[in-house]
Amino acid sequence: MNLENIRVVLIETSHPGNIGATARAMKNMGLKELVLVNPKYFPHDNATERAGGADDILANALIVDDLKTAIADCELVMGTSARERSLPWPSCDPRQAAEKISPVSHQANVALVFGRERTGLFNEELHVCHWHIIIPTNSEYSSLNLAAAVQVICYELRMTDMITIPLQEQFEWATADEMQAFYCELEKVLTHIKFYKPELPRQLLPRMQRLFNRARLEKNEMTLLRGIFAKILRTTVNY
Repeated sequence: MNLENIRVVLIETSHPGNIGATARAMKNMGLKELVLVNPKYFPHDNATERAGGADDILANALIVDDLKTAIADCELVMGTSARERSLPWPSCDPRQAAEKISPVSHQANVALVFGRERTGLFNEELHVCHWHIIIPTNSEYSSLNLAAAVQVICYELRMTDMITIPLQEQFEWATADEMQAFYCELEKVLTHIKFYKPELPRQLLPRMQRLFNRARLEKNEMTLLRGIFAKILRTTVNY
């Protein structure tokens, strides 16, 4: 496990105290990189108070306008949410997530994405994630404080870091930014051959995203598929 390659991403956090408490949870477990997507209040004294000495993480926190920017250079993206979705996403618990993250973190950037305090992640935000992390809480009271959820997952990362896991074979994976460009081309081709109809989407594109996210494309595989797309567009009549 390389904890320095793992970032925590908070989306539109409304209470600055939760940002500070998140920084404290991260520092407790050895994580350093915090990215804030359009926070409501930051910097803020309450964030500093709740950080409990993790001021360096707050000082170095990166503030961005959208999730796409926050995860652009990441090759593995994990989204956290207590809610199941109508279109189920590949899911795991925090311990399983740590096991998946460990070998990837030695060679690439990993993002742990946390949603808003009240509403969590929107569906389109979860769709850019490879995995949906679900913390197995009491079904009668499943709501976790944001910083508590960060602490649980960072703890599992720390525990996995303390044991030896054999490294997987080294691959060069497509980044989140590259995958979004790939999905734009996929939509263009599917629309052109009339397999995808924007007026009747029927969750086709999210399902295709789920399929390729689950597969995790290597860069050369993505290049191969994009070459096939280009060939289809060049050889299709009237394009």
